[in-house]
Amino acid sequence: MKIVSVAGTKNTGKTTLVTLLVSELVKRGLKVGTVKHTHVKLDVEGKDTWKHREAGAEIVVGAGGEETFFIVNEDMDLETIINSVEQLYKLDFLVLEGYKPANYAKISTSTLDDPFSLAQVDVRELDEESIGKLADLVEERSFGKLPNMNCGDCGYENCHEMALAMVKGEAKEDLCVMKQMSDVILKVNGNRIPMNPFVNKFIENTFLGMISALKIKEHGEPQKIELLIQHDINQ
Repeated sequence: MKIVSVAGTKNTGKTTLVTLLVSELVKRGLKVGTVKHTHVKLDVEGKDTWKHREAGAEIVVGAGGEETFFIVNEDMDLETIINSVEQLYKLDFLVLEGYKPANYAKISTSTLDDPFSLAQVDVRELDEESIGKLADLVEERSFGKLPNMNCGDCGYENCHEMALAMVKGEAKEDLCVMKQMSDVILKVNGNRIPMNPFVNKFIENTFLGMISALKIKEHGEPQKIELLIQHDINQ
């Protein structure tokens, strides 16, 4: 899942640009999600969900019609939100509105001195052709979460330098060796833990050997096997 942020000062057309960009990416057959950063409360006082929260609910889920939404009593940091989105849905792109400090590719709607900026645009001057070119740029140079292992196997000193190179169009995400090792994915609290080839293969072979005696083929030929360990380290 690639990530791009639309950032800029207030009333410069960020929401308009997000909707235009999302529409263009969806037209290309891509699955897109969005995250909007706001300084105002999202729930509405007096509504049923608000009453649930006032009663003490830690999380409120509203479901009905054609939509479901979650309200959590916590101002989650961006990485936690991204991890949660990845667990809920398989997306091609996640478009952020706001989040200027984030080290992801950005399109700015006002002057923004940021090495992660792909382009600065005046939303009032955008037309169909320029939106298409902007979407091309986003497809070519945006990237997803990097492992932050700073292994250097990509040829860059650290993940930060590789990210900057991708924004400049000097590198591609498939240079990240850690991200290519996807036979086994280990996550702790939603965060992916990079593994070298030896550990990757060791876990795969050990786990498959352990479950080979179980009746897993009753559920069809295994294509994807998931193991979730619910563990409280304080117990």
